[in-house]
Amino acid sequence: QVELVESGGGLVQPGGSLRLSCAASGFTFREYSMSWHRQVPGKERELVAVITSSGGGRNYADFAKGRFTISRDNAKNTMYLQMNSLKPEDTAVYYCRRLGATTYWGRGTQVTVSS
Repeated sequence: QVELVESGGGLVQPGGSLRLSCAASGFTFREYSMSWHRQVPGKERELVAVITSSGGGRNYADFAKGRFTISRDNAKNTMYLQMNSLKPEDTAVYYCRRLGATTYWGRGTQVTVSS
């Protein structure tokens, strides 16, 4: 079955960096576009970034442009989100998602940006 497992979250000071990973299994990873999303309690889940199946196409939410980088390693069935210059408002649970006719979500990883 399809499984997406996020990791790499944690507590970081403002201005710091984190790299999130999403390990995928149960499907042919290289055939699907993938995305990162985030959610704060009481708010809707929002898109952070999208990457095409080959990794050649990437799009970012405005808040992520210039600070976050989405990437993937199809040989390792893993997607990444490098987050730099983190701000307190980036605090959220971050989820990865497999796109396509049927979408799947991971369980999320908590990112807390605080001094």
